[in-house]
Amino acid sequence: MRSHLFALTCAVALLGVALPLVWFATASQARTSIIAAPQENGDGPEGYKVSGPYTHKNLTVFLLHGKEKVAPGTKTFMTLSEALTTKKVVVYETKSVNELAIENVSDEEVFVQSGDIVKGGQQDRMIGVDLIVPARSGKIKIAAFCVEQGRWTKRGSEDSTKFTSSTDRAATRELKLAANKSRSQGEVWAKVAKAQSKLGANVGGSVAAPASASSLQLSLENEKVRATTEEYVKALASIIEKRPDAVGYAFSINGKLNSADVYASPALFRKLWPGLLKSSAVEAVAELDGKPHDATRAEEVRAFITESESGAATEREVTTRVRMTTRETKTNILFETRDHHPRRKGGWVHKSYVKK
Repeated sequence: MRSHLFALTCAVALLGVALPLVWFATASQARTSIIAAPQENGDGPEGYKVSGPYTHKNLTVFLLHGKEKVAPGTKTFMTLSEALTTKKVVVYETKSVNELAIENVSDEEVFVQSGDIVKGGQQDRMIGVDLIVPARSGKIKIAAFCVEQGRWTKRGSEDSTKFTSSTDRAATRELKLAANKSRSQGEVWAKVAKAQSKLGANVGGSVAAPASASSLQLSLENEKVRATTEEYVKALASIIEKRPDAVGYAFSINGKLNSADVYASPALFRKLWPGLLKSSAVEAVAELDGKPHDATRAEEVRAFITESESGAATEREVTTRVRMTTRETKTNILFETRDHHPRRKGGWVHKSYVKK
């Protein structure tokens, strides 16, 4: 019986590899420049100020500053990490590799971000799409990717029917593209293995955990990875202090622009900042080459954002409330999450800009 179930599991996983997924629901003196973005929803031209660069080793960060895009008095979303810690949401195993279920049992709305890792279940997963989980939601299906190839059973004392924590993100540039552009489970597995190999090479030893060698989450919990990443976090975490209008950030690694994330409110960005910075630091550790690189300039960030916004738009429905707009150019891609709740009128909540 056990061998039969394992064979069935492998068949499901291989199907995910072969086919695209079906979707369900120490800082330097700052410089400032302006990004002119397109008209949107009648709000008129929007401008972001760019402060930075702020650099530690091979990671350079720029902060993006802008106006609040949500109505006055609107309560800030809880993050998935907050909601799991306080037991206000439950993330359920469905025994389908590329689908989980989430239930909000509180009276607050929760913002779940693509790239968040949930730990536990039959295997660790990466959330595959941004999602807003309304209060008292009942169970909602959510797309996911396996980031722990090979395990399909209970691990240690963890609950195999649920996921108990979300403290890390699997959000390297390559994983963002694999999850949101190609939507390929096979590509996600390949990028996870590549990230583990690079991390091991740069921290002085394998980061594969004895409990599950393929688990990206356990690799991120590796003592050497944690210590090396923490150096970046300590150097850069405070850059958002005394900058109440920061709504996002852009970063480069080894002198090359990588990605940017912008949010509809400074409050939401501040909640997410520790995890965002940590994931950028992990990627910087993986890509550390010890070579000198030309410094990224604010003007390059401006051009990156503006060019990304110019791409032709396509839209798909995630839930009846949430839609994702994708804008793609020859060199960049923008994933834009919009909230169609009557109170928010289709306004965007999160913009993720990625260099291809």
